[in-house]
Amino acid sequence: MSLEQFLHMKGGDGKSSYANNSLHPKAVISMVKPMLEESILELYNTLLPECLVIADLGCSAGPNTLLVVSHIIDIIHGESHKLKLSSPPSFQVFLNDLPGNDFNTVFKSLPAFNENLKKVKGSQIGPCFIAGVPGSFYGRLFPNNSLHFVHSSYAIMWLSEVPKGLVTETGQALNQGNICIAKTSPLTVFEVYYEQFKKDLTVFLKSRAEELVTGGHMILTTMGSIKSDDPLSIWEVVGLKLHDMVYEGLIEKEKLDTFNLPYYAATTEEVKKVIEAEGSFMLQKLEAFNMDWDSFVKNIDSNFEKQERAAMVTNNISSVGEPILASHFGEQVMDDLFCRFKEDVLDHMEAHKCQYINLAIALIKKVEPATLMYDKCCFISIK
Repeated sequence: MSLEQFLHMKGGDGKSSYANNSLHPKAVISMVKPMLEESILELYNTLLPECLVIADLGCSAGPNTLLVVSHIIDIIHGESHKLKLSSPPSFQVFLNDLPGNDFNTVFKSLPAFNENLKKVKGSQIGPCFIAGVPGSFYGRLFPNNSLHFVHSSYAIMWLSEVPKGLVTETGQALNQGNICIAKTSPLTVFEVYYEQFKKDLTVFLKSRAEELVTGGHMILTTMGSIKSDDPLSIWEVVGLKLHDMVYEGLIEKEKLDTFNLPYYAATTEEVKKVIEAEGSFMLQKLEAFNMDWDSFVKNIDSNFEKQERAAMVTNNISSVGEPILASHFGEQVMDDLFCRFKEDVLDHMEAHKCQYINLAIALIKKVEPATLMYDKCCFISIK
């Protein structure tokens, strides 16, 4: 199967679904909200579009899918009221993710969203039209100059493919015993992953530059790293549990050695270099902020028992990783894998002070330089 078929969050609305285990991404969206508001206000006051066209790339499914859209509508509602506009703008929202995403859950949530919008805003805000756009954002998705604003949260750290250079010409796996960049990964693994990240982000930026109007804005949030060889990813701990299962004979060693996540957490410098080299966007802001792996649990209730906290952290990561892990290792080992993870994750966190590093990036599409065209050129010599 191609990566696009199984790189998606766990669908549905069950207890273990992403829809019910996405409080960490929600906390990140909340922390980036001031940057979002600043960007939207600048865009709106500069362009004053009659219809604001928005694309949310890597939208997934669940309560977070329409959260940013709600924030944007609230911001525009307040600003149009402040400007005393007789005709408030309408909204065209495109929700994008890979074809394997649970768009059915997204679409089922739209009637309630629209009903609430009418109830709260009424005629004070223009209508909101929402459509789904399945496909990879590592390539074109929309017509030229058709978007005003692009948002993407926790999506661009997922690569378009597993880097091909992780296996030598003789078939030797370079990242043996790991499922991602880890302490035991050789330097070549870091280099291969970084090259794939550069290639993918460049394609992403070029595609969005063609789709956004001049002066269009983009807010991206992604997992980051202090330095490229700093294994702060929670996926390393998942890999350690798989390694234990190989040692116990529950999983074949070859299965582990031949699996690598299409995942790369870049540094701020790495992101800056790619943006500058691609050249289509002005980098307004690039901010990094840290969060404990269980910050979202503490935000709900700091008095949760240890087992409850461990279960919530485990459900969060399994709702993201189980589809792609099960496609390679098999559904039958998933319960055992995440049970082991739950038993050890909090002890690991306390021993190593584990944190997510998040990068929030604000971009504006540059104004294209004017091109002078001459049908005929006359040169007159004056003596």
